[in-house]
Amino acid sequence: MQKYINYLILLIIYSILSGCALGPEKRDPPAVFDLGPPRAQPVSPVINATVLIPAVSASPWLDTPNIMYRLAYRDAGRPEAYAQHRWVMSPALLLSERLRGRFAAATRGVVNTQDGARADYSLRIELEDFSQSFDTANSSQANVRLRATLIDLNTRALHAQKSFGVARPAAPNAPGAAQSLAVASDAVVEELLAWATQSLKK
Repeated sequence: MQKYINYLILLIIYSILSGCALGPEKRDPPAVFDLGPPRAQPVSPVINATVLIPAVSASPWLDTPNIMYRLAYRDAGRPEAYAQHRWVMSPALLLSERLRGRFAAATRGVVNTQDGARADYSLRIELEDFSQSFDTANSSQANVRLRATLIDLNTRALHAQKSFGVARPAAPNAPGAAQSLAVASDAVVEELLAWATQSLKK
């Protein structure tokens, strides 16, 4: 009996040591995405002003590098994140870079809050949605929704404000979400530029 107990103890110790030696299962690093290179766009319309563009603010659930999606056909009120896919930075920061690059080409200049430079107007963006929504298990779209506010920095008055929303079809997976969210982002930036140009003519 004692011999059997000793054998059982040795077997347990060996199993524990073997588990320690093997360690946790290694996983591949997550795939990382950005919005891709800026798409070629015409320089016009030109805004005859200098614009301050602070970093885009975002709802807390979007203020992470996660690529978010919703199964609208099951529970539209429950955002989820892809486990093995990420943005290189939060969507708000990605959109900030895109906005500044596009507006820099269509204004007298773009500054941010760290520059300490004077500007004529401030364009503030609040990102409300940047996610993929599934209508069915095999059908989805990318949604970008935000609110833009133009402030006259000379008078500190609200100059204009508008909400924007763009949706684009997306392949029903994380790479499809990343690709279509990039396309939707560029579309909403163009809408923002057209709106700002028209607003600042007044």
